[in-house]
Amino acid sequence: MTDVSKLLPEARDLVDDAISLRRDLHAHPELGLQLPRTQRVILDALAGLELNITLGSALTSVTAVLETGRPGPTVLLRGDMDALPMPEDTGLDYASTVEGAMHACGHDAHVAMLVGAARLLRAREKELSGRVIFMFQPGEEGFHGARFMLEEGVLGDEGVDLAFAIHQTPGMPSSMIATKGGTLLASADVFSIDVIGKGGHASMPHHALDPIPVACEIVLALQSLVTRKVDVFDPAVVTVGTITSGTTNNVIPEIAHIRGTIRTVSSRNRVFVQQEIERVAKGIATAHGLTVDFGLVPGFPVTVNDTAVAEWVRQVAQELVGDGRVLDMPNPVMGAEDFSYVLEQVPGAMAFLGTCPDGVSLKDVAPNHSNRMIIDESAMATGIALYAAVALARSAGA
Repeated sequence: MTDVSKLLPEARDLVDDAISLRRDLHAHPELGLQLPRTQRVILDALAGLELNITLGSALTSVTAVLETGRPGPTVLLRGDMDALPMPEDTGLDYASTVEGAMHACGHDAHVAMLVGAARLLRAREKELSGRVIFMFQPGEEGFHGARFMLEEGVLGDEGVDLAFAIHQTPGMPSSMIATKGGTLLASADVFSIDVIGKGGHASMPHHALDPIPVACEIVLALQSLVTRKVDVFDPAVVTVGTITSGTTNNVIPEIAHIRGTIRTVSSRNRVFVQQEIERVAKGIATAHGLTVDFGLVPGFPVTVNDTAVAEWVRQVAQELVGDGRVLDMPNPVMGAEDFSYVLEQVPGAMAFLGTCPDGVSLKDVAPNHSNRMIIDESAMATGIALYAAVALARSAGA
């Protein structure tokens, strides 16, 4: 394995610039697939590195390729760019200036780390062979940005030998690294159940078909579905997020709307749970003389790390930061990631980088997607170094 032990001190020399870039992006979050300001900031940050750059068509992505001119593997490094549609209540000097938008998942840090890795790898270009693709991706927060970038050719004509991504998490000690082979993150699908009855006067429910108690019965049955039909060792999470119905106290409405999410860690269970939710909802409604319109919006597939690549990444990380700073994750995380689309096509892995701030316990830390989420920005040096280490070690044939 190539010596990556010197990368961390070099990355620390770049971390001040990474922090400045991250704070700029944090103050100006953008949502979805169209992030024009974020794209401009990334292009400015990459200027002078002599990378071959391609911009997206359906989305404001940036694909930057470091060509060594020497035969060797192609390594793809991904950093997502988009924020979340939510308020920020951190009180930071560089808090969001955009109402209803916040970088609450740390994608601003991912961008800054990937830019830092591009600078570090350009400085060490003589040690590289092949190509490094820096994939700056919008639309990770439910917009399937990775899928769009794949459709637009981010893997290139020559293909990719290895893909790698980092996701920061305040839920781990700062600068620690964690990964696992196999299933890392769950799939995520959205379901809708419209319970359709017949409206009427609240004083005469026998002349109506009230959808509200039927909707409540369906919600309770879905919890029994998970605990009684799903293998505990192949878990699923079914969460009803909203129930809406009615307009006033003395009217029985015609329709009750149920909306929720499905999380599974296997493709088999993903299909099974989708089918079972529809079956249960329709069965209960039919028993009460009502009908159901069932809808499903497919989300991200299960994120599956290549087992051999994940073990190799763990070894690279251990050489970089030491054995005591690398964790083997025992279980998958029930969140979802659209890097899963890349891993369906390319051998690769994702790893987590701890960013718990100093003086905050893991018990009390605000997690990703919290309106109060903050990170230890110094941990970005480890992220920069890990991105670069993966590319250098793979280039050396380790």
